[in-house]
Amino acid sequence: SKVYELAGDDYRIPVLGSVNKWIQVVPLQFLHALLTYLGDSVDYDSGLSGLKSPLASRPSSFPGIGVPSEALLRWHMRLEYFAYETLQDLRIGKLFEIIVDYPESSPAIEDLKQCLEYTGQHSKLVDSFISSLRYRLLTAGASTNDILHQYVSTIKALRSIDPTGVFLEAVGEPIRDYLRGRKDTIKCIVTMLTDGSGGNTSGGNAGDNLLEELNRDAENQENADYDDHTNIDEKQAWLNSESWEPDPVEADPLKGSRSRRKIDILGLMVSIIGSKDQLVNEYRVMLAEKLLSKSDFDIDSDIRTLELLKIHFGESSMQKCEIMLNDLIDSKRTNSNIKTSLLNAPGTVAGQEEAEISHDVLDATIISSNFWPPIQTEDLAVPASVDKLLSDFAQRFHQIKTPRKLLWKKNLGTVKLELQFEDRSMQFTVVPVQAAIIMRFQEKPSWTSKALATEIGIPVDSLNRRIGFWTSKGVLTESVGPDADDHIFTIVDSMSDVNKNSIVNESCEAFQMNEDEGESSVASVEEQLKKEMTVYEKFIIGMLTNFGNMTLDKIHNTLKMFCAEPSYDKSLQQLQSFLSGLVSDEKLEMRDGLYLLKK
Repeated sequence: SKVYELAGDDYRIPVLGSVNKWIQVVPLQFLHALLTYLGDSVDYDSGLSGLKSPLASRPSSFPGIGVPSEALLRWHMRLEYFAYETLQDLRIGKLFEIIVDYPESSPAIEDLKQCLEYTGQHSKLVDSFISSLRYRLLTAGASTNDILHQYVSTIKALRSIDPTGVFLEAVGEPIRDYLRGRKDTIKCIVTMLTDGSGGNTSGGNAGDNLLEELNRDAENQENADYDDHTNIDEKQAWLNSESWEPDPVEADPLKGSRSRRKIDILGLMVSIIGSKDQLVNEYRVMLAEKLLSKSDFDIDSDIRTLELLKIHFGESSMQKCEIMLNDLIDSKRTNSNIKTSLLNAPGTVAGQEEAEISHDVLDATIISSNFWPPIQTEDLAVPASVDKLLSDFAQRFHQIKTPRKLLWKKNLGTVKLELQFEDRSMQFTVVPVQAAIIMRFQEKPSWTSKALATEIGIPVDSLNRRIGFWTSKGVLTESVGPDADDHIFTIVDSMSDVNKNSIVNESCEAFQMNEDEGESSVASVEEQLKKEMTVYEKFIIGMLTNFGNMTLDKIHNTLKMFCAEPSYDKSLQQLQSFLSGLVSDEKLEMRDGLYLLKK
């Protein structure tokens, strides 16, 4: 009961020291008095008087006892083992909570490590923790992001308990197997590396801390390689051999201890995905999305992230990402040069008054399209004043960077607006299509949805979805028009006019969107893969027509063997994903692991 009392639920305080001190002060004092009463004495000639517990520190005497007798030493070892085993069971039972709180719970992890070294009951930890993971974490109700953060904490905590990585292998395998079945695993891993909060909405370790951990892993591996292969004299080699310990019996005989120690956190993440190329491609898409949505050219954190990833993946794998960041650096310099030249150009003042928009408000992100992921395009008719501003900028760019020319992606970027009304002023940061919508209301106060969609050059359903942002902010009101499918949108000059000038349709709420519409500027990895794999669809249909039913492996090997133009270089997982899409499109069927043509 004393161990239960000392342990408690506060994992930030070490307990073993207090337990050992209590054993010496209370039960040993009682046993010493009892044994002395029964005639026990110290046997100075017995070798057993030098008994020591396998782990705990062994004092030459106990407080108030002096030199302990053999019987007292034996009782001390029994009490010690019982206390260590009890504390071990308590900590194993709460290991899930302890790892959730890691690294604040490091003292509890250190206590558990010492207990396991004393008792040797490591298999109990593995079995109990795997059971907790399957019951509490590896469930449909847990988000992929939460599972990954728990996995990272598990890696760090178990490495403290077992530096060889043997038990991490056993505990981590169920987590990795489960994450492989989640579609958003790759995206969540990349978010942990790129997002300032580490993608963890509930707090915990930040993304920067994870990157620092990756950097420390790389430095530790370099130092380990250096120590293992250079400048080890005979004396140091002898000391190393004396301190060597074999791997636990639970270790996988196919993996050496050195290979386990060298697996860093990012390496374990890649083992979930199966290929570093998939992680790099997802990072490239996410980086492109992030850079295209920036309203400034501050990319210091992105450069730092890239440098750390280059350590793990190599410079060649990250070359396209490096060019993307260089584009942002060049864009900042080019913007400054173009603005200076436009300001000093003759006739600038008159032209600027006519356009009513200063060139200073325009910052262009100029990208090398060959090195960026495919960019989503959408036709958009911007107001004439904005169009002239873009044309002047593109013309000056061509003069400075001859023969290069700008091709504007008018649907991308962000626009900062200040809307002034009779009784209020409002500021917004929106996407270009939302800015184009609201700027049309400078020409007239009311528009029908069909007329406005034609003016801007987008479909009506797309307009209804985008304009919902302005109705949700109280800038526009929506009323029912003569045609049920053609709504009327009116600018709200005064808040007192909202209720008397509009009859809001109940269906308006369906069109309301958040500021972030959830639309991507860049084609996702899945969309790119589907487009790339489309060229192989005829080969696959032809194979199934000629050979009948085929397994995934056979289709994969046949494509590798016979597809020369274009050459087939996709992974088995990518092919499986594409075939699943063909099954969903009802072009193929799958029966008992065999693919066949849909009849």
